[in-house]
Amino acid sequence: MHGDLPRQQFVLDTSLFITEEIRQDGESLSAAVLRLLDLVATARLELNISCHMPPSIHDELATMLRDRDVDEEVFSRLDTWVVRKSPDRYGVTIPANIVYDFIDEMSDRVDRGLRVSETALREVEQLDPDELARETDGDGTEAYMTEADEILSDMRDKYRRALRQGVLDSREDFDLLVLARELDAGVVTEDRGIISWADEFGLRYVRGGQFPVLLEEYLRATGVEGYAPE
Repeated sequence: MHGDLPRQQFVLDTSLFITEEIRQDGESLSAAVLRLLDLVATARLELNISCHMPPSIHDELATMLRDRDVDEEVFSRLDTWVVRKSPDRYGVTIPANIVYDFIDEMSDRVDRGLRVSETALREVEQLDPDELARETDGDGTEAYMTEADEILSDMRDKYRRALRQGVLDSREDFDLLVLARELDAGVVTEDRGIISWADEFGLRYVRGGQFPVLLEEYLRATGVEGYAPE
């Protein structure tokens, strides 16, 4: 059947496989990923849909899955049905305006990070110096966290969000976008930063949690056995 269909390609992000959105009720991570890869395989054989992944993303995903003790069968199917391909970093061109926007955004984020740090410093300055000494519980052991520690912990969270949330912050993310641009492929991810920059790159994208539904709808619409309406 797939010989009559135009070829579609997708580049898959790590977040697709890890998100809770792809799991059915009571389904384990291993079962959800195997079901997803079965859909990818069927879509490849029946609809000429190819799924790709940069080696950097593949290595990152493999580490995450092993840390979560998924079945070895997952890795076998992943290697079979998801094509590993390095992006052509030298051949793919990126408009100068995208680089300009990235520099401008990072400059703004650094300023926001500085404001977060300054706010935390002022909060610490308001504390009673006598209270800055680490407190102890009644049994003589150190208390879990002083008030200053709480301010610093809150500052780290806000600083991380200010600098990293919604922005490209790794080579893996950039590899994903460059490969998608090279292949004229859709990006599949749950990462807000990648989604934002997929727009900048002029790329199609699908939220990870919707990707299994998308494949099922494609299969159902083309009458593939097991997916066609009764």
